[in-house]
Amino acid sequence: MTDTAPPQLEPLPDDWRRALAVVAHPDDLEYGCAAAIAGWTDAGREITYLLATRGEAGIDTLDPAECAVVREREQRASAAVVGVDAVEFLDHRDGVIEYGTALRRDIAAAIRRHRPELLITLNHRDTWGGTAWNTPDHRAVGRAVLDAAADAGNRWIFPELRDQGLEPWNGVRWVAVAGSTSPTHAVDARPGLERSIASLMEHRTYIEVLTETDPEHYCRTFLTGAAEQAGARFGGIPAVTFELFPR
Repeated sequence: MTDTAPPQLEPLPDDWRRALAVVAHPDDLEYGCAAAIAGWTDAGREITYLLATRGEAGIDTLDPAECAVVREREQRASAAVVGVDAVEFLDHRDGVIEYGTALRRDIAAAIRRHRPELLITLNHRDTWGGTAWNTPDHRAVGRAVLDAAADAGNRWIFPELRDQGLEPWNGVRWVAVAGSTSPTHAVDARPGLERSIASLMEHRTYIEVLTETDPEHYCRTFLTGAAEQAGARFGGIPAVTFELFPR
């Protein structure tokens, strides 16, 4: 018996102008999909980053107050490498983000404020495949993004947002989940791959604690390996994969 090859991935729709990328921590987007984002900003698309935390619990050798400052600075520099100028933080606590109405409200408010057609987030599933357990923060934020896409368009959910001048926005057409174990679509990584490596390298303080490998070698090996592996399901083209939830 021979194994059945997984189906080829579809190209992610490109008929949109504005996207909001919502993740838990600094570096989540750089590990997940920065090559795609670089290509999109090259094409004139408008991307905003929204981070639930400042990643203050991510470096054992730094006190959280100091770490938050470092990681915010590195995240802003990282975003700039791929053409993103707008980076916002919700200031939920790193490591203990709670899925619930408070998180959904914060994300829905941002959706109403930025009015994107595409939402981007990171893997909301329990694992990264097999027994590689995903973090509670990733799961909470990913699920909240999927739910907030609908919340943002319903005037009876979080009606207090209208008092803040945030009118409902029902224009989200897709939620694209990077790093999913069940991808359905992909984006050609080649135009933005080198910048994605440089973007991840901006998180140098975090990476130098994470690994003893040279940061440039670590970032290049991780991102090119992931893109080449994804290319097996995208006509041999190095790719960034997404699980796409149409709305």
